[in-house]
Amino acid sequence: MTSLNLKSIIRDQVDKKARIITDDLNVYRGLRYEFRRHDIIKHSEKEYVRGDVHTNTVEGYFGILKRGINGTYHHVKENHLHRYLSEFDFRYNKRVGRGYTDMARADALLSGIIGKRLTYQTTN
Repeated sequence: MTSLNLKSIIRDQVDKKARIITDDLNVYRGLRYEFRRHDIIKHSEKEYVRGDVHTNTVEGYFGILKRGINGTYHHVKENHLHRYLSEFDFRYNKRVGRGYTDMARADALLSGIIGKRLTYQTTN
């Protein structure tokens, strides 16, 4: 992935009113002019947190995502990527660290199937 590809994805997928927090990698240069705010953590200078500015949240999320894909699924087709990301969004947002018990997580999961039907033909 190139810097231009990454910036294009960010520009297309992130609300312009968003606050962006990145490390100081060169691929993120120029984003500050397109969003409400762009804070940069200077990992290259051993800076990892400055007040409420850090990349720990996104690094934690991607750690869970990578472990799940590499450890369980092994391969993700691009046309199904949104489904995998939805699953890991659910896992991240319903984790024990956010106050969810196993029972509360199961209830949240099962409440999402009410009124829905999945057939073989709709999975293609």
